[in-house]
Amino acid sequence: MPNPAHVIAVVDDEEINREALGRLLTVLGYGVELYESAELFLVALGDSKARCLLVDINLGGISGIELARGLAAAGVRRPIIFMTASADERIRKRALDAGCVAFLPKPFHPTALAQALVAAGLRDSID
Repeated sequence: MPNPAHVIAVVDDEEINREALGRLLTVLGYGVELYESAELFLVALGDSKARCLLVDINLGGISGIELARGLAAAGVRRPIIFMTASADERIRKRALDAGCVAFLPKPFHPTALAQALVAAGLRDSID
């Protein structure tokens, strides 16, 4: 069962996706922080309670992959789940090389998100 103390930061520049993911994660028992850009997440990083990031790869400005690489270079270690509507093998490889724990092509089923949360260590199993 999810722990409500586990907070997930959703970084997606599409408001409809960001809000829908926030509602889904809340229903699953998680705390949620919503960010419309990597830049806004970075501004809030010091105050963020997020234990995991759910990040769209194709963001305006800093991309999700650039965000992951920058966090790793700064020593910030949090599991990252990437999502993208433009999934191909080249993008998937770049995401995996950037250190993500899961890669979700959009649209994805809630079960795929649950599996990704298991990979991130925020769930013991899929209910």
